[in-house]
Amino acid sequence: MQLYAIRRRDGWKTGEELQAAAAKSTAEGENMPDDIRWIRSYVVTEDDGGLGTICIYEASSPAKIREHAARVGMPADEISVVADTVVVRPDPSA
Repeated sequence: MQLYAIRRRDGWKTGEELQAAAAKSTAEGENMPDDIRWIRSYVVTEDDGGLGTICIYEASSPAKIREHAARVGMPADEISVVADTVVVRPDPSA
C-alpha cells in the first residue's frame, strides 16, 4: 500500500452533502479492505463557495482510488504519491 493525496474539487454544495458522501465512502472502503484505506481529509472552500477536499488515503494503486471514487460518486481530480510526511505541529483541534 502506498500513501496518496487526492484533490477533490467542487464535489459538494453543502456540508450535509459532504457528510453523506463521507458515509458512503467509508462503507464502500469496507468493501475494498485490501485496496484502499481512508486516513484523513481536509475540507476546503472552493472559489464558488462550494466544498472540495484534500484527502489522504493508503491504496494499492491510483486505479483503485479512481474505482473507489467512481463507486461513491465523488471526484478524484488529482492523485499524487506522498513522498514523505513533515509534521511541524499536529493539526489544531476544533
